[in-house]
Amino acid sequence: MIKKTLKEIEIMSQGKGLKEEYENILIEGVSTDSRTIKKNQLFVPLIGEFFNAHEFIENAIENGAVASLWSKNETIPDIDFPFILVEDTLVALQQLAKNYRENLNIKIVGITGSNGKTSTKDILEALLSTQYKTQKTMGNLNNHIGVPLSILSLEEDTEIAVIEMGTGDFGEMALLSSIVQPNVAMITNIGDAHLEWFITLENVAIEKLDIINDLDSKGLFVYLGDDPILKEKIKDLKIEQNILKYGTGENNDYICELISLEENGLYFKLKSPIEKEFFLPLLGEHNIYNATGAILVARYFGIPIENIQYGLDHIDQTGSRNELIKANGFSILNDSYKSNPNSLRAALDTLYNMKQFSQKIVVLGDMQGLGEKEIEMHEEIGREIDPSEIEYIITIGPLSKSLAKASKENFSENNVISCDTNEEVMESLKKIIEPNAVILVKASRAFELENIVERLQKEVKLTNVQKD
Repeated sequence: MIKKTLKEIEIMSQGKGLKEEYENILIEGVSTDSRTIKKNQLFVPLIGEFFNAHEFIENAIENGAVASLWSKNETIPDIDFPFILVEDTLVALQQLAKNYRENLNIKIVGITGSNGKTSTKDILEALLSTQYKTQKTMGNLNNHIGVPLSILSLEEDTEIAVIEMGTGDFGEMALLSSIVQPNVAMITNIGDAHLEWFITLENVAIEKLDIINDLDSKGLFVYLGDDPILKEKIKDLKIEQNILKYGTGENNDYICELISLEENGLYFKLKSPIEKEFFLPLLGEHNIYNATGAILVARYFGIPIENIQYGLDHIDQTGSRNELIKANGFSILNDSYKSNPNSLRAALDTLYNMKQFSQKIVVLGDMQGLGEKEIEMHEEIGREIDPSEIEYIITIGPLSKSLAKASKENFSENNVISCDTNEEVMESLKKIIEPNAVILVKASRAFELENIVERLQKEVKLTNVQKD
């Protein structure tokens, strides 16, 4: 993590007003959360739509903050404490991260895409760690706040960092690229995410491609060569850096092929530039793309082919993404962090291939941010769900009512349940779960369906389930 004197922090954040007696105080890390800040960290109070973290300075100090950035428009507390005045604390945080990155002797892989970036990040970190001191974005800190915090968490002796980069509006990826300044830039795919803002897939691609704005001039650009939108948009760009692409198509530099889907993962083969089989302990056929892209980048950094399987066997997977959890007599396929049409279809395909379960249930919440066609997209998914594979559909949220209604074209009325609250979801599940069932739980983040996952684990024991 960043370890600098307050004088250095003042310069790097383009601040002013630090009293001379505080200049040599050393900060060890940065936090924007007064509740979880640690001893000797710098507090950066942000201002959101419904909060102003400047109000929590006393709590931050109690929990160990040693200094604070401070918006010059906010009243400075009458306390003996180091404050660095800045125009805007968020902009100062981003500037601090950018300057810290420029001071580091490190290689950075920036990964973006509509789907798969977190899994690819996790796989790549495992592969690179077989040879280098490697860090990755923790959790899902991938936006205009999370990326600066991820950069500031890097140790000075880290050799390679894998940074996840998300975007929800035009211009955000260009900002993140200027902070990260990647040596390798990677786009996993273009999908139906954030269409509320971007409107079209072409606009999504244009925004994602801004990841190469600050790519090292001698760096590498990697993308899914099977993606039709990316292929078309890249034709219009003059990219001077090296370019490599991966996928199942024969025109790719790294070509992969699925061999088989198993209960605990999948077998796949690299057909080119080498021919070798691997086992990936992740669920879902789509993960062969994530693994192949990660292998490509790992090989670029000189990871020996004999290290690859060891790395794949030691993936530290970010939670709530295609995570199979064993509960009390049944299982949960926890994919509760986000949802969009592409990722939902992939999750359903994963569920269909789980032949070891005698009952399959889906709990689906709204897919948010899809724009003007959001109802149509929910209806399409509803009609596509296979009644020969899925016994019950439970939905939550207003948009998912459309999914439920459309699914009744193929499902019995009694096997489709629309709910308005998590409590209704739980009560419905308790009535229908049978031994050896598997339950897919998936929705956009706002629905916090991880709470359903937790409650299922704690509250449902099938020996006590009362069937109607």
